[in-house]
Amino acid sequence: MSGGYTAPGDARLAASLLLLRERADGAAGLEVLMVRRAERVDDMRSGAVVFPGGVVDERDREAHAHCIGPDDASVSALLGLAAGGLDYLVAAVRESFEEVGVLLAQGGEGDFDVAALTTWRDRLQSGNASMADFCRAEGLRLDLRDLVYFSHWLTPPGVPKRFDTRFFIATAPAGQVAQADLGEAVELMWLTPQAALEPQRGLKLLPVTQCTLQDLARFASPAAALAEARARKDITLSMPRLATSSRGRRIVLPDALPYAEIGRLDPLGRGDVSCELLPGRAVRLSPRILRVTAPNAGPMTGPGTNSYLVGEGASWTVIDPGPVSEPHLQALLSAAAEAGGRIERILVTHTHRDHSPGAVALAAATGAPVWGRVAAHPDWQDPTFAPTCVAEHGERLPLGPDTTLRVIHTPGHASNHLCYLLEEERTLFTGDHVMQGSTVVINPPDGDMAAYLQALEALLAEDLQWLAPGHGFLVAEPQAVLRGLIRHRLGREAKVAVALQALGPCGIEPLLCAVYDDVPAALHPVAQRSLLAHLLKLQAQGAARAEGALWSAA
Repeated sequence: MSGGYTAPGDARLAASLLLLRERADGAAGLEVLMVRRAERVDDMRSGAVVFPGGVVDERDREAHAHCIGPDDASVSALLGLAAGGLDYLVAAVRESFEEVGVLLAQGGEGDFDVAALTTWRDRLQSGNASMADFCRAEGLRLDLRDLVYFSHWLTPPGVPKRFDTRFFIATAPAGQVAQADLGEAVELMWLTPQAALEPQRGLKLLPVTQCTLQDLARFASPAAALAEARARKDITLSMPRLATSSRGRRIVLPDALPYAEIGRLDPLGRGDVSCELLPGRAVRLSPRILRVTAPNAGPMTGPGTNSYLVGEGASWTVIDPGPVSEPHLQALLSAAAEAGGRIERILVTHTHRDHSPGAVALAAATGAPVWGRVAAHPDWQDPTFAPTCVAEHGERLPLGPDTTLRVIHTPGHASNHLCYLLEEERTLFTGDHVMQGSTVVINPPDGDMAAYLQALEALLAEDLQWLAPGHGFLVAEPQAVLRGLIRHRLGREAKVAVALQALGPCGIEPLLCAVYDDVPAALHPVAQRSLLAHLLKLQAQGAARAEGALWSAA
């Protein structure tokens, strides 16, 4: 990491220490020391079970001269700071001693009696002494050699008290017995991560604590956790966000599907952006974009098909009118009217039955022309689709003085699939070419795996900032998403090739079980379509052959 990170001005710097030990019952795994915080009014962490930790004290820097291990420059570089990285390690050790009585240190003779140092815990907590005072008086040196940087979390904007916290892990020192200070920490517990996460245990866990426990649960021992943490090259900042839902205010974690969209629409943390896709509700994504989700949620459509209204002023264009639905039709008409205009054009990404059938009623209600293409094969297609205009690859559609859509032909999921690029905002409306949170089905004969991969590769050359999918929320980092899809498809294809060598000649069922062994059996009928698409691609490349219903490597 470079030294470019600066904490937000409203966040307090903090450090937390995850003390690990082998399981007490001798089984594989680890236990981590956790503390139950005292109950306090107007404290979101009141009564929560957390790891020892707290705010970095300005005087923690004075203890640098009393440390064994890395220097400030090396720790700062690891933490992405210009300076002051060692303060976090000192704070983590200090907070561990204050709250749970465990001290990572060495005495003048190598040993010390931690139980005899109890009075120092009170002095440190009250601010009547610093760690440097403590070390000088007792002849101690803080042992930071085995503290390993684990994660970096920032409290969401909009929360009254924000903390910019660095988490470290270390093996608990042998011979020391943890004892709660009965001030900040009212109860101690050594727990396996799995036990701490059990709902029936009823622990109040903050989102950061839950995520950290889930991370620790992967390891078979403290040594394994420390080794993996040491190997981490770049630890990125994790910052949850506030949002609303039908069940009230929610904390949304960085890996959640709505996270990027919430950050775009609510960077300051008002908490008024929904983390749910609710049918019929018009969501303003930008001055040029509105989204209305159709009421057709299901296994293949997720939360429902998204219709987008793109434009400015009095003129709006609908991308994907969705299924036949009177409520959705009225929602689209209302969204345009409330935006101060009317619908003057209808664009269709492809003619699968959850995307285009609504065009007939919308065109009748508005008089707007319909743009799109007819699929090469009629199976699974919308038989009512009859475009007024055939959209050509590369065609630029001016929707207003400062709003332009460019047509991009992206066959693969469907032969007639089109994406539309809003050039001024570098936002690509992807239909089903790129899904959020899942991969799209490639269903021959209209679906073509080779064409799909070529279309993904072509999109890498576009200057994109956002993806607006046919199902789901806005998606950030388009280039990374596109490369991930390509890697996934090529990885699946490699499994097909290996399975053909191992099993062929064989029917498609054994191949399905081998290639999609990581997919629930309930989804195998859908996965079989994409498997056939992979086989046909390999056959066209001369890497597979079919003899009747039997497939083998060529």
